[in-house]
Amino acid sequence: MEKKRYNIYSEHLKNKYGEKVYKLPVNLPGTCPNRDGNVSVDGCTFCDEEGSGFECLPNDLSVKKQIEINKAFFIKRFKAKKFIVYFQAFTNTYMPLEEFKSCIIQAVKDPDVVGVSISTRPDCAASEYLDFLAKVKQRYNISIDVELGLQTVNYHSLIKINRGHTLAEYIDAALAIKSRGFNLVTHLILNLPYDTMTDVIENAKVVSALQSDYVKLHSLYIVKGTALSKDYQEEKFSLISLEEYVERVVTFVEYVSPDIVIQRIVGKGPQGNLDFCNWQTSWWKIKEMIDQKLEEENTFQGRKCNYLDGSAVRKEFM
Repeated sequence: MEKKRYNIYSEHLKNKYGEKVYKLPVNLPGTCPNRDGNVSVDGCTFCDEEGSGFECLPNDLSVKKQIEINKAFFIKRFKAKKFIVYFQAFTNTYMPLEEFKSCIIQAVKDPDVVGVSISTRPDCAASEYLDFLAKVKQRYNISIDVELGLQTVNYHSLIKINRGHTLAEYIDAALAIKSRGFNLVTHLILNLPYDTMTDVIENAKVVSALQSDYVKLHSLYIVKGTALSKDYQEEKFSLISLEEYVERVVTFVEYVSPDIVIQRIVGKGPQGNLDFCNWQTSWWKIKEMIDQKLEEENTFQGRKCNYLDGSAVRKEFM
């Protein structure tokens, strides 16, 4: 039997629900405090006008309609029976509270939906929204995932990419999410041009210390017309090689807690108007390279996770 090198999300869901579970992306109309002037008007330097929901249906369709369309596709193609509704694009806890409530209720009333995943920013995980989700979780006996786009724990890099928040907001949001019994999902970019391997290791340590349930890893893609694209074309920074990126992923896996499930070990990236995406290499090829590197080095998730629970005391006296 082949040794499992890291916790794979699809296997985790199958073990949890007894069968394969499919995600239904839902695209809500909205914006972001980093775009509308609340925090900034420029947005993150890497983000285009479509937000992150490049695989979603048009947001002028109702939540119920988007779920119906996506469900029909997965049922026909895969004979799917259980689903997680994924509110993906933009900052979903930034819309008016009553509108947010309506969208969530439309999703959880579907009898085939076993979970809801809500993508947001660390500075938008307000208690009113989380308290409502806690009531939904209890009433409908449904799993709630809250996804935070952290990208990096290096707060200097967060300033450079104009995230509009630093590490403190992530810590605050993570604690609030965990205290209500939700699953915390943390998004990380492991090849930001301002980060080093030290930051990669610290990413793993911080998400482990805060007991993130899931992580999503992806490489930086550069969309034409963004502020990041302008800097890239003017050669204000350079990107690491694919081989070094693979090494960063392997190192992250080694340092991250063995309890965390890796929802995504490499991102697909959008199609189209790009300056850079995945070194012009297919995502599955990069995944193969990561898997091969883990195998060659005979390493695995959590092998170097020896820094928690008073590690110096345990090393000295136990």
